[in-house]
Amino acid sequence: MSAPLPAPRRALDSAPDAPPSDAGRPLLAIRARDVVVGVADLKLASAPGERLITYALGSCLGIVIHDPVAGVAGLLHAMLPDSTIDRAKAERNPAMFVDTGVPLLFRESYRLGARKERMIVKVAGGAHSGATEADDQFQIGKRNFLMLRKLLWKNNVLVHAHDVGGCQTSRTLVVDVATGAVTIRSQGAETSL
Repeated sequence: MSAPLPAPRRALDSAPDAPPSDAGRPLLAIRARDVVVGVADLKLASAPGERLITYALGSCLGIVIHDPVAGVAGLLHAMLPDSTIDRAKAERNPAMFVDTGVPLLFRESYRLGARKERMIVKVAGGAHSGATEADDQFQIGKRNFLMLRKLLWKNNVLVHAHDVGGCQTSRTLVVDVATGAVTIRSQGAETSL
């Protein structure tokens, strides 16, 4: 009679006596050093081994900045394009809006040693909420991305890569702080951005 098989490991299990390994597990499995960025939130990190992760990017934008020299990464999960619809809300939570969240994201990265001229910007989200683009009455996703591009253009910053649009598409975004590598999970598939 053979020994019983060990119970299969789940994505959230960890082996305390073994170093973390990426072998055989999806890139987006939860790790101890993951920093979750909520909706209308932003976070920055500079520790190697950390990852910034945000979930449920529909019409919202996930905006990643990374300075490879300073080793600083930031992630903003912005809901709406323009803060003029509610100035009081924008003052309480600038990360809710693209036009107030992006400048804050950059300013906070500068405090950690990042510089604008070295910044790599990647973006995901901006989906249509209707079954087709024509069915999306408010066009929030499209307007979010247009606001971002306008804001970056005025400040001489380029978007290096993006995965935006789609109808009723939800994305999870992960950025590796050390390398700036961005992984997107959408509809069961993982892709690099």
